[in-house]
Amino acid sequence: MNITELARRLKITPNELKDELPKLGFHIGPRAIQIPDKQARQVIDLYRQKKEKEQALEKAKKKIVQKKEKEEEKEKKEEKIVRISSTIQVYKLAEKLNLPVVTVMNELIKNGVLSSVNENLDYEIAAIVAQNLGFSVEKGEEEEKETGTLVKQKFQQALKSTDKKELRPRAPVVVVMGHVDHGKSSILSAIREIDMISREKGGITQHIGAYSVTKNDHEVTFIDTPGHEAFESMRARGGEVADIATLVISADDKIQPQTLESIKVIQNEGLPFIVAINKIDKPDADVEKIKKELSEINLTPEDWGGKVITIPVSAKTKQGIEDLLEMINLVAEMHKDTLVTNPNGTLIGTVIESYLDHGYGPVATLILYNGTLRRGENVIIDSSYGRIRSIKDQWGKSLESVGASMPVQIFGLKNVPQVGDIVEVVKNNREFKKRIKQIRISAPAIESSQEKEVSKVPQLKVIVRADVLGSLEAIIHSLEKLEHPEVKIKVVKKGLANITESDVDLSQAAHAWIIGFGVDIGASAKQLAHELRLKISLYSVIYDLIQEVKQEINKLLPEEVEEEELGKVEILKVFQHKGKETIAGGKVVHGKVIKNVLARVWAEGGQELKGEGEISQLQVNKRDVDEVKEGSECGMKFVGNVD
Repeated sequence: MNITELARRLKITPNELKDELPKLGFHIGPRAIQIPDKQARQVIDLYRQKKEKEQALEKAKKKIVQKKEKEEEKEKKEEKIVRISSTIQVYKLAEKLNLPVVTVMNELIKNGVLSSVNENLDYEIAAIVAQNLGFSVEKGEEEEKETGTLVKQKFQQALKSTDKKELRPRAPVVVVMGHVDHGKSSILSAIREIDMISREKGGITQHIGAYSVTKNDHEVTFIDTPGHEAFESMRARGGEVADIATLVISADDKIQPQTLESIKVIQNEGLPFIVAINKIDKPDADVEKIKKELSEINLTPEDWGGKVITIPVSAKTKQGIEDLLEMINLVAEMHKDTLVTNPNGTLIGTVIESYLDHGYGPVATLILYNGTLRRGENVIIDSSYGRIRSIKDQWGKSLESVGASMPVQIFGLKNVPQVGDIVEVVKNNREFKKRIKQIRISAPAIESSQEKEVSKVPQLKVIVRADVLGSLEAIIHSLEKLEHPEVKIKVVKKGLANITESDVDLSQAAHAWIIGFGVDIGASAKQLAHELRLKISLYSVIYDLIQEVKQEINKLLPEEVEEEELGKVEILKVFQHKGKETIAGGKVVHGKVIKNVLARVWAEGGQELKGEGEISQLQVNKRDVDEVKEGSECGMKFVGNVD
């Protein structure tokens, strides 16, 4: 059989056949043109067997590859779907997305949200961030059942690993919550006055955001921002601060929306609580009416057969204040198993207030839960750090060290930490320097991304503070309706209670306008805002607020550009075309042509736009002119990428 015929039967070229024959065990020489028939049949059989094996192997490989690809695709899809609960902390979101925290924070900034790593994000915000980073998002219910915050989790872990012999009792931390006009501040003032008399100490206590009192040799720490800024911010940023809550309701009023909001907070945190029915000295006070309203929302008072402790008090006459303190001690005694600390253990604490003092620099008020903080130690507080230069108690007395539940101010930080940030001591100097370097590296990354953010739509950034939840929701809803296609309104932060230094700090960082409705601004916050030249507006009528926001939106609207058509020129001849320059002659068929104006070039008939440029020179009879009118012919130099 001819070699060419055998190659044809095998569907390969003669040269390919000659290469294959030695592999099949046949050696016929490079110049052979024929092969015996018997050998030819053997070649055909062996070659087909070889091809079948190769095809089978290739098929098997393909199946393996396809299976692997499907598995990888499945894994990829599974990886790209994340489940997020109703709230999630920034660092936990980063862990879920398997991305650096800085990447998540940068994406938050792009969406107008400034936050710390411990801050809680609403599901809506977290979902937007995750989607922008390429993930599909599902709302997860299992994580909503997760109890405790980062501070609480760390504290519980520390207690589990601690020998019970090392544990010591600690004072309870009490937060006072309720409606804005029901007398929270008055109750706290009455408690403080009674304590100061019992201590026989004159003078005024330092305003440090919290203070301790003593009743029957038992210390109790009160948060001096009654359920407003500190507690709400710490819940938002993941720092659990209170062990017990006192809910204040006015005896001459009723349960208000902010009261219900406070109850929700207390129940979400799982805090034991006492209801202080205040203003019983008022003529129209009705304690039983308040108890009835409590029972209607499944908070039945003890004397009505329920479990809710109610104490009638008058902050004005001090009636019932001693009973309230005794009851707080009793509740603390009932929970003494959890009110423990290890003075020699890992330091666990949180910031409950912070501000910038122009004499002392950054100042933070701390409450510790575990360990002991000493003067001269190196601390990391989220994105802030420093060596503690001084520790002061509520009386302004300098301390060498402080233990659990005692509120103190610390000095020596490099910048102002946020409420709810977690305090950490770094003993090793080398490790401390390494951590500082990481903070410094991450900070510019956030700033640069903020600087690089160039939105096509101008943004009006606002921080909104209101007296009650209903007003806040109404304002936010009104702002959403005001949004203009050419100006976006970004609510950087919203919340209840008065405007504080932390709002001012955030306003400076985010370039945001602070809006307050039915609230006031503290003296220190007002002074800081004045020094930083920040805009703060206070309102009592929503209509006025909305009108001013409209004015601000109008200021940000881009200027409208009106276009006026001057004339049309018909090109009669092109003399030269080089690079971007074209020298041509034409006739003004309509209006006029002026030097140094925008010109668009249309194809014959005026249906197709070829491009645009500028008429840089005009000539009539070889003489430069600035203008040529209708009916006249002219020469022109056109500059633009148009042929």
